[in-house]
Amino acid sequence: MSAIAGIYHLNDEQINLEHGSQMMKELEKYPADDIQTWHNDKVFLGCHAQWITPESVGEKLPYYDHQRKLAITADAIIDNREELFERLQVKISDRKTMSDSELILRSYYKWGEETPKYLVGDFAFMIWDEKKHEIFGARDYSGNRILYFHQNLQMFIFCTAIRPILALSFVENSLNKQWIAEFLANPGMFDSLDASSTVYKNIQQIPPSHSIKLVEGKVTLTRYSKLPDGEKLILKSNFEYEEAFKEVFQEAVKARLRTHKNVGAHLSGGLDSGSVASIAATELRKQNKQLNTYSYVPIQGFEDWTPKSRIANERPVIQSTVDYVGNINAEYLDFAGLSSFSVIDDWLNTLESPYKFFENSYWLKGIYERANQDRVGVLLNGQRGNWTISWGPALEYQVMLLKRLHLIRCFREIHLYSKNIGVKKSRVISVVAKKTFPFLHQLITSSSNGNNFPMLINPEFANKMNVFEKLLEHEIDIKGNISKNWYEVRAMQFEQLYYWNITGTYGSKFSLSHKIWDRDPTNDLRVAKFCLALPEEQYVQNGLDRALIRRATKNLLPDNVRLNQRTRGAQGADGIPRMAPHWKSFIESLEQMLNDSVVSEYLNIRVIKNIITKFRDVPSPQYVYDEEFKILMRSLIFYRFIKNFA
Repeated sequence: MSAIAGIYHLNDEQINLEHGSQMMKELEKYPADDIQTWHNDKVFLGCHAQWITPESVGEKLPYYDHQRKLAITADAIIDNREELFERLQVKISDRKTMSDSELILRSYYKWGEETPKYLVGDFAFMIWDEKKHEIFGARDYSGNRILYFHQNLQMFIFCTAIRPILALSFVENSLNKQWIAEFLANPGMFDSLDASSTVYKNIQQIPPSHSIKLVEGKVTLTRYSKLPDGEKLILKSNFEYEEAFKEVFQEAVKARLRTHKNVGAHLSGGLDSGSVASIAATELRKQNKQLNTYSYVPIQGFEDWTPKSRIANERPVIQSTVDYVGNINAEYLDFAGLSSFSVIDDWLNTLESPYKFFENSYWLKGIYERANQDRVGVLLNGQRGNWTISWGPALEYQVMLLKRLHLIRCFREIHLYSKNIGVKKSRVISVVAKKTFPFLHQLITSSSNGNNFPMLINPEFANKMNVFEKLLEHEIDIKGNISKNWYEVRAMQFEQLYYWNITGTYGSKFSLSHKIWDRDPTNDLRVAKFCLALPEEQYVQNGLDRALIRRATKNLLPDNVRLNQRTRGAQGADGIPRMAPHWKSFIESLEQMLNDSVVSEYLNIRVIKNIITKFRDVPSPQYVYDEEFKILMRSLIFYRFIKNFA
């Protein structure tokens, strides 16, 4: 794992090594096991390295291959090493010690610009091809690692972080108003429709699934991966599907345990993190290692206000997984004293950009810090599992059956599903009917819906940037409504790359800050391809949603977790009580924002004023998920960024 940097001169001038040194100096905010640079007359490469895998210890990076006339700097862990060794015919004696960066370089020598298609893992790299006088690089398919770049008439500059680029005096520090407009106008979690843009006008990023090439001063970004990319997988029985899935998924988890340090995992009471932890703990037992798990729990004295279908404190359920699996050192962390409000500046300093996902910010930060104390090198999670291993929306499947007039199967699924979740069949039928005939439902209920959705963005700024029209072109509802079914939403998760940038940004930057690589086996390229190739009936059957992972984890997870369809965790439900001791400071910060002209161009001040009036006193805990409270938090986060970090 590394923070990498580089400069390439587009003209005949020699590299100014002071510029390279300045960038490397800025990277010193991150801890490092080694810092190295390489340069020739036209190219400077740097690496601020953190040794996570056994092969990375003592690695020379940047690395120059004198025979092939290629130089590389990389932030990468490659998971399909054995496959690449065979394809590249690497000597058996060289395989154990070969670094991932050298493996990428050898792949480039064989496949050139096609190289990223052959790589499985998390990576961002740049290669100087001396023979071709070209710069080539890539970012992994889902953007788990990041790489920013700036180009002017004289040079091309890249770096894992933004500030080292902005530190160069000739790079203008100006905000990207189009990015800001899209960030503020869409109520969802993603930042901008343009996956290559950033909050800074003069800094771009390589989008997920893209390679970059610089030839004769021209930058070309090329998408090298699109999912799904194959036909449906047809096997003979449920058993064959389960065995095939377990083989792919277990390999993905096993590959992510490759570290000379300790292994940790986020663990909730759900299927995704539980299945990852179960497989990891079993594999680590063979290595005489124990899995450290970290679970967020509410602060002491919190009274669970959530409905019966949600659980704010998942500790009892998590403990059942820990006891069943074994070989787990479980920690339950309430992070007393921390809140979404208290960590704003820490997050902005780390992310170098405004953010939206404040609800879990304090415990994510706390888990990184705790795992660092435990000398964890790899921190596992199951973040992408909803779209891969635990896909299977029962209601949407029933709607699909009804639309296709598979009536007997449809009503059988409805009957079994209602029985499994413990509700009357009539309630399930009502929901399925609404989803099947949404326009009729909207017609009946439209008079009571109103048009009062609070908008964070200043309407004048929105009109000036034409942002609403642009969002609608992408079928994004500016009021937060979901007009698509879950199958369409799932397809968009893999087609539209702006959904992927969020996790890559915070995962990369928090990992660098704490010397921990955040890794998600549910997001493995092989796992994603496999899951997208399965027929839908593997995911919903006999009244079971998420049916494949429930069947495949028999003997891996306890039944109260594996077969649970009645409750789900409600993480962050104690957000308001956490902020209560500092509520006065929170409101004062918002009022200071209202009086500062620096954000009046961007924010809907009138709406924010009205909401502040409603929230002047500490509200009930359930308002933590309220859209208006979300407006207050997001506006303050944006203001703090503009005021203190832009």
